[in-house]
Amino acid sequence: MSDVETGTITTKVPARLDRLPWSRWHWMIVIGLGTVWILDGLEVTIVGNLSAQLAKPGSGLDITQTQVAGTAAALYVAGACLGALFFGWLTDRFGRKKLFIITLVVYLVATLLTAFSFSAWWFFLFRFMTGFGIGGEYAAINSAIDELIPSRHRGRIDIIINGSYWLGAAGGALLTVPLLNDLPVNIGWRVAFGLGVVLGLAILLVRRHVPESPRWLFIHGRDREAEQLVDDIEHQIGRDDLPEPEQSITIHQRKSIGFVRIAHTMVALYPKRTVLGLSLFIGQAFLYNAITFGYAQILSTFFKIDTHTGYYFAVIAIGNFLGPLLLGPLFDTVGRVPMISSTYIGSGVLLLGTAWLFNEGMLNAVTLTACWSVVLFVASAGASSAYLTVSEIFPMETRAMAIAFFFAVGTAAGGIAGPLVFSSLVESGVPGDTALAFSIGGIIMIAAGLVEVFLGVKAERRGLEDIAAPLSTAS
Repeated sequence: MSDVETGTITTKVPARLDRLPWSRWHWMIVIGLGTVWILDGLEVTIVGNLSAQLAKPGSGLDITQTQVAGTAAALYVAGACLGALFFGWLTDRFGRKKLFIITLVVYLVATLLTAFSFSAWWFFLFRFMTGFGIGGEYAAINSAIDELIPSRHRGRIDIIINGSYWLGAAGGALLTVPLLNDLPVNIGWRVAFGLGVVLGLAILLVRRHVPESPRWLFIHGRDREAEQLVDDIEHQIGRDDLPEPEQSITIHQRKSIGFVRIAHTMVALYPKRTVLGLSLFIGQAFLYNAITFGYAQILSTFFKIDTHTGYYFAVIAIGNFLGPLLLGPLFDTVGRVPMISSTYIGSGVLLLGTAWLFNEGMLNAVTLTACWSVVLFVASAGASSAYLTVSEIFPMETRAMAIAFFFAVGTAAGGIAGPLVFSSLVESGVPGDTALAFSIGGIIMIAAGLVEVFLGVKAERRGLEDIAAPLSTAS
């Protein structure tokens, strides 16, 4: 599809959004949009911790633990990759708001149908569809958040929101303990998926009040609507007296941006940024898929723990959330490049140390969990910064597709291959094989950190249009 130009306007909407003081309105954006990561964490963790239970006789499914941790996990990630690409394209074309409603509905329906699984193929199908909805969320939500949050807060807010995945992971891990121990084997796992639906419905109610991105509106020929929306925001936060910003931008409005233009932007205009985005996503995907999908399998295989895995995973999840929460502000003050590179390289080195200790037989379930908590405290802030990076270093017209592309390629490399390879290594029961899985994740993470050192973009406290001018910008 070719570009369709509709007119030329000059606007101060981006500068007006960036100068807004933090308010209850911004908290509404964070709660309405950011909580989707809690759902993703809940989903992945529930399945990981239920893997042993689903494989038991009488569960209602003829499935093995390796199929749950390997095949089902890979299908979930494959669905997320395809969903990100499909819904990412629609998000740039039809707007952020329509898509972050549609993708949540897809997630809700797929999760509900997963709870009614009666065979392995049904379970696999709706794990794929659940991922399809979640993948679309990544593109729509990250685009909207970055375009609505003031530039001086963008780094910490984006990183903390992405890190909230681990609040869902902690909740999912703790929920599985009573569900596994107090309910029949064929009921507990179904209730676990049902709880995800309840949380998703609550988020849907809040999300209805989140507006369309004014930045998307003025580029797509709806500049009057964009100006009125910013007027309303200023009125809601009680700051109608804010001084008018001097900075403005002139753009050629368009109804659509062609695929050829998008591809040219990423490959020809920003080749170094494209390499950077791929490196960060592949690095974090391999590190996390060395452990996230298979930790319950590790505890079951090496330490004979299969019904209380949730307690161990909850500890890891808390460490994961504390990383972005405590380190997030530094990405706006110390800067993107030093913080991203140090979190990637640091977590990779720590993971290599954990692999050595595990291979030497020096760890038990408690100490292994402690090691992982430290590794992921550092890694989680870095992984969250990958989403932040690709959502702010490319032009606005391609933002959702850029997020979708890097998420899909990076996650496919680490998120589909990772669970399949790592679950097979763990299944062997040989400590050296599992240590190898840890080492692969650590080495790739370090490599990604080195790419950030040389190709990183200093985006802290800068407006999105300053980091990457819209393709529609007039000369």
